[in-house]
Amino acid sequence: MHIPDGYLSPATCAVTYAAAMAFWAVAFRRVERLMHTRLVPLLALVSAFCFVIMMFNLPLPGGTTGHAVGVGIAAIVLGPWASMIAVSVALLIQAVFFGDGGITTFGANCFNMAIAGSLVAYGTYAVLSGRSAVGSPRRVVAAGLAGYLAINAAALLAAIEFGVQPMLFHDATGAPLYAPYPLSIAIPAMLIGHLSFAGLAELVITGGLVAYLQKANPELLQGSPSGAAAAASRPLQLAANPWNATRKLWLGLAGLMILTPLGLLAAGIGWGEWSVAELKDPATREQILHASGNVAPPETAPHGLERLSGLWTAPFPDYMPGFLHSETIGYILSAIMGAGLILLAFLVISAVMSRRHAIEPGAR
Repeated sequence: MHIPDGYLSPATCAVTYAAAMAFWAVAFRRVERLMHTRLVPLLALVSAFCFVIMMFNLPLPGGTTGHAVGVGIAAIVLGPWASMIAVSVALLIQAVFFGDGGITTFGANCFNMAIAGSLVAYGTYAVLSGRSAVGSPRRVVAAGLAGYLAINAAALLAAIEFGVQPMLFHDATGAPLYAPYPLSIAIPAMLIGHLSFAGLAELVITGGLVAYLQKANPELLQGSPSGAAAAASRPLQLAANPWNATRKLWLGLAGLMILTPLGLLAAGIGWGEWSVAELKDPATREQILHASGNVAPPETAPHGLERLSGLWTAPFPDYMPGFLHSETIGYILSAIMGAGLILLAFLVISAVMSRRHAIEPGAR
């Protein structure tokens, strides 16, 4: 679901960046006064969890792979606006340092997963959980369905963005310049895998974590909606020392990092995430054909796709630091590095926002 550079036209990227920036602006205003206090450890934790969970690739029908996103639990624990920030930071670290998702398509990836995913997850959870108690089993069911619908909404948006490219952007001969497959192929190719395996993974993760938090850290669910009309920006109720409140969860995340090499077991490439070299490789082209309704990709990579695909070279592409020769160790180290970079990013954001708040007229 991470759209690489070259698959969307510059015009599409500009539109999705503009849409994402509008939501980011609102989101930062909603959480600004909490960024220097209790929200920072939880934002960093949830963002790092999303980063790590996306490293667990799952085999999907057609020989491709997919993954959960973690946006369901992010929206339930943080609320929709803080969730947008948490998931966006995880996607930024993935794109810049590990080449998972493009730089030009970062706005689209955030709009699909972080923004639309958060809104769908929070809205679904609010409606289905109603006014049930924090420890109610109803909330577990609502959480699972929220995660399931959120990831499928994100997948549908990505499919639409892929599918409109050949219709809107092509050369004089009609050959696509960017993503080569139309809506009739892109939508089934994306949704079949997400309605099944990836969606079910998100359902189990979201529902399971809510069930766990109901017993282990119910205070993290206190800010969840008690009904459909609950305020979307209700602040979280955390202990006086939020780092201690989330310590066990950080330890659990560390254990998850050690297990990340399990994500390497799934063979195949995510649909629409092929590199130019893979589009030219006969074996990969055969996989693409089977995953795309038996419609073969173009004989040569689309011109615009090839031109934009090399725009950014990540220092640790495919979660594999070049100085390591072990794929397993490289994957674990990438998970640790990613979580560390996310924590650093939130500390920097917190410091900037705290300074800005301190110099505001009338601030004390």
